[in-house]
Amino acid sequence: MSTTGANADPLAALGALPGVAESVESVRKAVDRVYGHRIMRRRSNEITGEAALRGARGSAALSGADWALEEVRRRSDFSGDGEARVVGAALRLTAEAGQLLSIWRQSPLRVLARLHLVAAADQADEVGRPRRKGESVDEPLVELPLPDAEEAHGRLEGLAALVTAGGSAPALVTAAVVHGELLALRPFASHNGLVARAAERIVLVGSGLDPKSVCPAEVGHAELGRAAYLAALDGYVSGTPEGMAAWIAHCGRAVALGARESTAVCEALQRGAA
Repeated sequence: MSTTGANADPLAALGALPGVAESVESVRKAVDRVYGHRIMRRRSNEITGEAALRGARGSAALSGADWALEEVRRRSDFSGDGEARVVGAALRLTAEAGQLLSIWRQSPLRVLARLHLVAAADQADEVGRPRRKGESVDEPLVELPLPDAEEAHGRLEGLAALVTAGGSAPALVTAAVVHGELLALRPFASHNGLVARAAERIVLVGSGLDPKSVCPAEVGHAELGRAAYLAALDGYVSGTPEGMAAWIAHCGRAVALGARESTAVCEALQRGAA
């Protein structure tokens, strides 16, 4: 996404694209339904915990580790094969995201570096910092052209400037742009998809749209499917108004589906079945 030009608030301009206001309103209604459920008044911590687990499972699925929820729930060792490490990374990121909310608006680059460090869970030289010239990227499921390191650095700094500047854009728009830009740039040597989805969660929670983190967009992204996810991302990368609006709408559907998932959890708890 270009962060230059005469418009002082490009995120707000995206909020004015055709169809985006409808997506924002639809998401708000879906989120309100969860927060209005009477189970939320008594057992919101349980809903938050379950949403975190399901969100991590969904994010891992989009990165190639599509495990059943019960398998994620029962496992304690995620140091085995590649899929196990992906699931473990997704779980760590979901837990870490909640600890970084107060830092995000002041220093998003610091938060992104921390998320990558947590996801990678090792001390290799390329961990916890944007990639440098000549370094490769391990992100096999995202096959978009890869910006070079210099372009990635510049656009990452532009994204951080938009976040710290604030503005009047709806939370959904900001979350979608953060998510899309990180996937487009793939600024780290690995785990960019997991980091991008964790950053989207941070924006949705920190903005106040989903303060208890009970509407996991990752669930919705996984439910909509990897093909639809990548097709919508193509729209974002195109930079056209239609493509940007389609990506924002896709992210909106994902949040609404995450809200629906937690509403179902509330219903199950109310029936005493969970």
